[in-house]
Amino acid sequence: MKLVSWNVNGLRAVEKKGFGDFLNSCGADIVALQETKATPDQLSEALRAPQGWHTYFSSAQRKGYSGVAAYSRQEPLRVWHGLGKEEFDCEGRTLILEYPTFFLLNIYYPNGGQGPERIDYKLRFYDCFLKKSKELFRTGKTVIACGDVNTAHQPIDLARPKENEKNTGFLPQERAWLDRFFSEGYVDAFRQFVHDGGHYSWWDYKTGARQRNVGWRIDYFMVDEKSAGKLKSAGMMGGVMGSDHCPIEIVADL
Repeated sequence: MKLVSWNVNGLRAVEKKGFGDFLNSCGADIVALQETKATPDQLSEALRAPQGWHTYFSSAQRKGYSGVAAYSRQEPLRVWHGLGKEEFDCEGRTLILEYPTFFLLNIYYPNGGQGPERIDYKLRFYDCFLKKSKELFRTGKTVIACGDVNTAHQPIDLARPKENEKNTGFLPQERAWLDRFFSEGYVDAFRQFVHDGGHYSWWDYKTGARQRNVGWRIDYFMVDEKSAGKLKSAGMMGGVMGSDHCPIEIVADL
């Protein structure tokens, strides 16, 4: 089974850049999107209900902000919108899809770029997510989380670690939370296969960073440790344009 995750930086914007062709040619069984910036009623019929896909959306109360979506070839057994906590769910950051053998958590994790209060919000969101992932793990099914985590874990995961040590997305407390998450029984799918640097999923538009590959790896697939052996491959789809992020993918026996 192939799963794809992509922060599209606006679903309506990426539709104009060929998203429909990507959706139907990428070979995925599930495509999870973040930062959709739209409610379903604002989307075209082609985005709301493309032929051959089951679609699910979670939108922020604030218009044009945040939001996640999922396109699935197979209808899930159940879908949850949110983590069950209003302060987070009002921003439309979470979709949880249950299938016969696994759960997929599609999450647009908060950015800490608006000061200390927002960093605290981000870390509390992380904690709420970890609690939910543990609940799902206890069911015995495989647990997969994907999305824009908004944190680069290790120095190898961004082009300029020294220059960004005091910037959100690479702060010690943000990175420490990822240390904790992986220590509690989860693996970084990409790092099961690729161990060198230079692989990024986000580049700053304003500085033309993509052309120079001055980027950050902040988009992840994370899989519970007991299911790591089900992973067959993981990678970046760096050639896919349309957003300041590129899609990421895994193939797994699920």
